[in-house]
Amino acid sequence: MNMETTAWTQLNGLIHAQQDRRPFRRATLRRIAAFARPHRKPIVRFLLLSIVTSLLAVATPLLAGRVVDAIVSGGPPGTVVRIALLIAVIAVVEAGLGLIERGLSSRLGENLILDLRRAVFDHVQQMPVAFFTRTRTGALVSRLNNDVIGAQRAFSTTLSGVVGHVVTLLLTLAVMLTLSWEITLLALALLPVFVVPARRMGTRMAGLQREATQLNAAMGTRMTERFSAPGATLVKLFGRPAEESAEFAVRATRVRDIGVRTAMSQYTFMTALTLVSALALALVYGLGGWFALRGTLEPGAVVALALLLTRLYAPLTALAGARVEVMSALVSFERVFEVLDLKPLIAERPDAREVPEGPVAVEFTDVRFGYPAADRVSLASLEEVASLDTREGGEVLKGLSFRAEPGQTVALVGSSGAGKSTIASLLPRLYDTDSGTVSVGGVDVRDLSTDSLRATVGMVTQDGHLFHESVRANLLLARPDATDEELWDALRRARLDGLVRSLPDDLDTVVGERGYRLSGGERQRMTIARLLLARQRVVILDEATAHLDNTSEAAVQEALTEALADRTAVVIAHRLSTVRAADQILVVEDGRIVERGTHDTLLARDGRYAELHRTQFDGADEGGALQRVLPAARILGERAKELR
Repeated sequence: MNMETTAWTQLNGLIHAQQDRRPFRRATLRRIAAFARPHRKPIVRFLLLSIVTSLLAVATPLLAGRVVDAIVSGGPPGTVVRIALLIAVIAVVEAGLGLIERGLSSRLGENLILDLRRAVFDHVQQMPVAFFTRTRTGALVSRLNNDVIGAQRAFSTTLSGVVGHVVTLLLTLAVMLTLSWEITLLALALLPVFVVPARRMGTRMAGLQREATQLNAAMGTRMTERFSAPGATLVKLFGRPAEESAEFAVRATRVRDIGVRTAMSQYTFMTALTLVSALALALVYGLGGWFALRGTLEPGAVVALALLLTRLYAPLTALAGARVEVMSALVSFERVFEVLDLKPLIAERPDAREVPEGPVAVEFTDVRFGYPAADRVSLASLEEVASLDTREGGEVLKGLSFRAEPGQTVALVGSSGAGKSTIASLLPRLYDTDSGTVSVGGVDVRDLSTDSLRATVGMVTQDGHLFHESVRANLLLARPDATDEELWDALRRARLDGLVRSLPDDLDTVVGERGYRLSGGERQRMTIARLLLARQRVVILDEATAHLDNTSEAAVQEALTEALADRTAVVIAHRLSTVRAADQILVVEDGRIVERGTHDTLLARDGRYAELHRTQFDGADEGGALQRVLPAARILGERAKELR
């Protein structure tokens, strides 16, 4: 590696290093050691190989000097040939060891990436829903990509580089001092010409690089939002393509300007270093040649010094910036550990129980709940804010109690923001209560195993979210071991089998991002099919028919007839026509149940429910929805009991 290449490598490392000012913590090293412990054997082999490679790198210049001495002294040709063959053997061995070293480095780094990514991915999956509602997805994905790769460099590049460069530096310096201490000291005097400009230029260009990275991230986020189906639709509806293009062009233009400045700065820097490199070699040849002509230095020593000069500047220049590279790697580890240090609010108890067999009841007893403050569930860096809001969200549910008997349907109605969806989120334990209990089958959900609770409680939300995968993959999320026959049965019961059979690849047809290749009603029926496939005994419907036209709503209602049959159900609805036939209707306002009863009872009471009813209908026809679905569901449930 010549001096220009070394300087360029160092400059590039300084540019891309994460210049973070956070204090260094010894605990970070201990945690890094814990991650590295399973890989200690390949790490030791890697370091030993780096040392051997460094020793060979110093041997070649010395042998080249002996060739020159043999030629000048007129020694036997066999000596020159033997030394030349030895140089060739060393070159072959060095190349082979280099390949092995590279293989070990790659495997070590990739294994570390695998461990870190799996640790972060598994940990993030345990985080509460509040974490995902606050976190920017791009920032979180960056932890799994950029920061994990930055941490990998600590083992695959920085560690071996520091060890190899220290060994090479000590050996080279010792040999050069032995050959000529005068030339060695003068060569060392030129070191600041390499190091100082690289550090200053690297810091300046690192700032430009960070700005370019931020701008690229902003453009990436903007493209992700604008190029999604709903984002593109919104832009087209409001007719702002020109404004969007102009805002995008401002950032893109700045990135272009930074690219030009960076390229010119790099070229200027490298041109200057090429000149310094030539001057350094001129110094060695000039002063060394003068010593050789005076007879105080062998001609071969001059050649050896010239070759060793590169071996000297390369490690010195690299080690000068090693601290920045090490700190950059530590920053990456710190950012990964930040995510791993976030404690999940929901944790399964060691002695977790299973939900009892048979039909189950659902009960809320004096439940109080408020959404957690941001500092309990998120990170400022993931939200891309200066500091997190430490204020609690305030009490949402205030001493709420009700019970849904096995096979009953309980409907929750009330104003927006009253706490209905919060109630629904506590039942599958997306959050835990602050006080009081939520029970399924007579057991507090906090005492149930996660798998058992998920197998018992199913939920259909109003957005009908689907992954950008095939119909099959979206359904198998509910039951990975389901057969094709069971998939088609669930689709038939959800009134969706005809549509899926008409698709180009039926079950293997990709539904598009968030299922946008399907209509709203079709997406809802797909989620209902997923629910039917899971065979859960408790069903939560959170505005399952919201935002649907009459035709789609009718199709979804038919599917719901199957989904609610012989199941305990909690139904959230704004349209009161969908809950007339519920066994019990709860009117929720400001986190409290202010009324409860059947449709007719609540109307006769002329309270809040009657007020909501008059506001919605005001004399209009209120026929539809669950007053047709629920009786049919009961009939199906009774038939199922008879069959059992």
